[in-house]
Amino acid sequence: AAVGLAFGSVALLADAAHSVADLVASVVVFVWGRSVYDDPDEAHPHGHQRVEPLAALFVGSVIVLLGLNLLYESARGVLEGPGVTFSPLLIGALLFAIADMYLLYWYTVRVNETIGSSALDALAVDCRNDIYTSIAALVGVIGVFFGYATLDAAAGGLVSLLVVYQGFEIGRENVSYLIGAAPSDEQRRQVADVLRSHPAVSGVHDLAVFYDGTDLEVEAHVEVDGELTLIEAHDIETELVMSLR
Repeated sequence: AAVGLAFGSVALLADAAHSVADLVASVVVFVWGRSVYDDPDEAHPHGHQRVEPLAALFVGSVIVLLGLNLLYESARGVLEGPGVTFSPLLIGALLFAIADMYLLYWYTVRVNETIGSSALDALAVDCRNDIYTSIAALVGVIGVFFGYATLDAAAGGLVSLLVVYQGFEIGRENVSYLIGAAPSDEQRRQVADVLRSHPAVSGVHDLAVFYDGTDLEVEAHVEVDGELTLIEAHDIETELVMSLR
């Protein structure tokens, strides 16, 4: 950001602003995301699973608003003419950002392999996309070196569009978690196959599979032998629950 301000680079400012959005997003996930691991309590008898997608939705919304603002600034730079001056520091700052984001992306993915957090997954995707946006900004800065200063504003516009798209995708995915949307047909078939695979089950109907936060809730009527005792039927139900989990 300091280098972008010093030399008037819209592309660097867009890239730096994207990093600031990442910082805000990380703070939100750090503060809110931990509560998803809290046990159910009297005020939240079903647990806190919806907190995590709510945090991720906030991240996506902030990124979209930031991207739209940067897009406006980039368009103004193209229309009014660029005011950028080339300096090797511009390239150095972007190369630093690319290396830094790659390390952060690698680390986040590695940590999330054992956690499975949707919010951390959103941050990992954001880190990966930061590499692409920094490369786009780098192209704009190189254009300034060769005398095509408008490329800086154009690169800033491209980065802004990528930021908006990324924020929209994060928001769209997590809205489905919050409103209890159904999973894919393949996931629903997997649930039905697990239920039908039990040797004591003769049929399954009224199957409903939907998200409760990032967890999948399953409701189903399972047909068994009518001569079973209540205890035997309950044991089958317990085995089915364990198999689904």
